[in-house]
Amino acid sequence: MTSIKKTVLASVAAIAFVSFGSFAQSITAIDSTIDGAEAQIAEKAQQKGMHYRITEASNNNYVHMTAELYK
Repeated sequence: MTSIKKTVLASVAAIAFVSFGSFAQSITAIDSTIDGAEAQIAEKAQQKGMHYRITEASNNNYVHMTAELYK
């Protein structure tokens, strides 16, 4: 009985991971300004026909920005 439960849980986890992975994608951009980095993110999203949500941005000598693409 426990091996069946483990198999079912593993299958559900794999399906959930594949489903999430097919809709979301993480991308990054580096630029000297926040506007420049966001413009790169927006361009990448537009090329793929997707929307984006900025998840991280840091600014030292340059801006490093991470975003999640989604449909």
